[in-house]
Amino acid sequence: MPPAPAANPADPADPASNAGSGWLPLLRVAVAGESMLPTLRPGDWCLVRRGGRIRPGAVVVIERPDRPGLLVVKRAVQSTAAGWWVLGDNPVRSDDSRVFGPVPAAAVVGRVLGRYAPWRRLGRIR
Repeated sequence: MPPAPAANPADPADPASNAGSGWLPLLRVAVAGESMLPTLRPGDWCLVRRGGRIRPGAVVVIERPDRPGLLVVKRAVQSTAAGWWVLGDNPVRSDDSRVFGPVPAAAVVGRVLGRYAPWRRLGRIR
């Protein structure tokens, strides 16, 4: 069973998150909002591979350009000269590149590999 969700899953000072552990190749992230419905739901816990190649269509974790320190999960749609254009799967409930513009490549933390909790929703994310 995963640990209790953190107040801010992206807070590097929070022991329930390893977002501040830059040397670890994997990161665990708790989904807090509805922007990625139906792919990801609030309460889902995901495993993220830091770095690596991002392709269009991949679900990624980014640091919001307009809110430094806040990590969010979005779908990479297109690579542009200014960075990645990202969108939520639920456009009605998503603040994404339509709000904050392209995300610089340096702000892409990594690709979501899969969901590890809740157990009944265990699996890869596509």
